[in-house]
Amino acid sequence: MGPNLYGVVGRKAASTEFRAFTPALKKSGLRWDRATLDAFLKAPTKQVPGTRMVVGLPDDKQRAQVVRYLASQK
Repeated sequence: MGPNLYGVVGRKAASTEFRAFTPALKKSGLRWDRATLDAFLKAPTKQVPGTRMVVGLPDDKQRAQVVRYLASQK
């Protein structure tokens, strides 16, 4: 179970009430925009070493669809 992703685009990483964020994500300083989400979803541990999300989404088309969907949830 992870954090609610509704409204994630534009939000600072690890900024919701979800309590299980890793220290690495809390310290990352990331703000979730389309480009940052794309990079994180492609290779989470490359973007944020120490994150618990270790499996990325390597398919460019699928990743673009996920990012587009997340951006539509406002």
